[in-house]
Amino acid sequence: MAKNNLHPSVQQFKEFVKNKPELVREVRAGKVTWQELFEDWYLLGEDDPRWKSAGEGSSAGKSKDDEKKPDWISKVMKAVQNMDPNQVQGQIQNINQALGAVQGVLSQFQGSQQQKQSSGNTSPPHPFQFRKD
Repeated sequence: MAKNNLHPSVQQFKEFVKNKPELVREVRAGKVTWQELFEDWYLLGEDDPRWKSAGEGSSAGKSKDDEKKPDWISKVMKAVQNMDPNQVQGQIQNINQALGAVQGVLSQFQGSQQQKQSSGNTSPPHPFQFRKD
C-alpha cells in the first residue's frame, strides 16, 4: 500500500538500488546519504559510469588507502630514525627563545596600553561644555 503512494521516480530508484547492493553498503558505512544517491541517480541516470564503478571503486579505493598508510608510516619512522637528538634539542631551545622574545615584546606593548588607559581615566576637559543658565 505504501509502495503505491510513492512517486514513480522513487519507485524506480528503489528498483535500481536493489540491483546495486554496494550502494546500500556505502550508505550504511556513512560514505554517502540516500538523498545524495537519489539526486545523482536522478541527474546522471542509470547508465552513468559512476554506477558501474561504485562497487569496484570502493574496493580499489580501500586498497590504495591501505597501500598509502604503511608507506606514510614508514616515511615518518625513517625520518625519526635519521634525526639527531642534539640538533632537535637545539632547535627546540631556539624556538623557545624566539617565543620568549615575542612574549616580551607583546607584554611591553600591553603594558604601555594599560598605562595609557589608566592615565586616560583622568578625563580631559570636555570640548563642548554646556552650562545651565
